[in-house]
Amino acid sequence: MAGDDTVERQAPAERRDTGRRLRGAVARRIGVAILSGEFAPGELLSTEQQFADELAVSRTAYREALQQLVAKGLVESRPKIGTRVLPRERWNLLDTDVLAWAFAGEPDPDIVRGLFEMRSVVEPAAAAYAAERRTREHVKAMRNALARMARHSLATEQGRAADRDFHGTVLHATGNPVMIALSSSIGAAVNWTTEFKQRSRALPRDPVPAHRRVLDAIVAGDPDQARAAMHALVDQGLEDTQGIAED
Repeated sequence: MAGDDTVERQAPAERRDTGRRLRGAVARRIGVAILSGEFAPGELLSTEQQFADELAVSRTAYREALQQLVAKGLVESRPKIGTRVLPRERWNLLDTDVLAWAFAGEPDPDIVRGLFEMRSVVEPAAAAYAAERRTREHVKAMRNALARMARHSLATEQGRAADRDFHGTVLHATGNPVMIALSSSIGAAVNWTTEFKQRSRALPRDPVPAHRRVLDAIVAGDPDQARAAMHALVDQGLEDTQGIAED
């Protein structure tokens, strides 16, 4: 009987977890379709019942998935009108889910370029601040991340996780709460552009030396050199990505 009680207590949580996964899957299916251009800005989506039937989910699951898309700026729903895809300038392109959906297929070149341009503005400045404000713990974390990158390479999830940790630690080392708030988005941008670069062939060069130059400048407390090294690192990433896109 005790075992039955345990199952009974766990069942609601398991149902909630299943519901979250289902809503996430539906949101991803529609989100990928929007980011890939299958549903164009301004286009009205099918009715709630039609979409629920097409995806073989309940109307409740579909509505809850739609709420996620509304929160991410991809769609808007209005009574008696329906659900319409919003213009791209309304999309929250720094949302980690939206970035993942953008790279689920062939990403829009404008989005890829935009991510690198955003990084070229934020990350060099962050590296300069980090050179002035980093702590021993920040330096230790960056060294550890760089060692894991070298050990695993960016061809592996472990290596890409280390890359995300490196860039995230640079942002945290600024001590600036606004820059720190960007760490998840920057990390996602780093991850998905790196994965995209490796879809058709191996990375054209070893990224570790460029990261090491950033670390060395931060450790030396040289903000100008840290800024320049990070700018070169981001520019190298954009150059490699554009080269792959042109192949």
